[in-house]
Amino acid sequence: MAATDALRPKLPLHQRAINEFKELFVVTSYLFVTLAALNLMKTAVLHTHGVDYALWGTAIVKALLLGKFVALGHAMKIGRHRDDTAPLVWPILHKALAFAVLLVVLTVAEEIVVGWFHQRSLLDSLADLFGRRLAETLAGILILLLVLIPWFAFEILAEQLGERKLVRMFFVDRNALR
Repeated sequence: MAATDALRPKLPLHQRAINEFKELFVVTSYLFVTLAALNLMKTAVLHTHGVDYALWGTAIVKALLLGKFVALGHAMKIGRHRDDTAPLVWPILHKALAFAVLLVVLTVAEEIVVGWFHQRSLLDSLADLFGRRLAETLAGILILLLVLIPWFAFEILAEQLGERKLVRMFFVDRNALR
């Protein structure tokens, strides 16, 4: 990708802002669908045990926050794979794992800041994530990684095929490469 970035003319600021907003919208939508599905599963499981649970607003807020974290990771060039000759599986897994780590670190930082606003100690803020809900936290991290793998597979494959060809193949004309 670095070679194609160097050859690509620099877009005006407003066009880059529009492109980044579109990317943020798409990744947020993708994350929202997956988080809403997880929320639905959690609601169904808890409902079978007689617990009412329906925090649907949290899925969109979390998706927006994670989407912004992904955009930040792209700006920081997180997960950039150096070996352009490696099979695509390696840069995909490398980038997904790097972003999963970034998202976990930033989510922990978010919990600390939220706790600080609610005047909770650092240990109290992290107790929910790493205390009694540790299994849920670890499952969430694994699910996040599994959600990121297809996202980055699509992104890296699109980079390999060239500008917008994969998107055209998926949504317009499956024979766009011919």
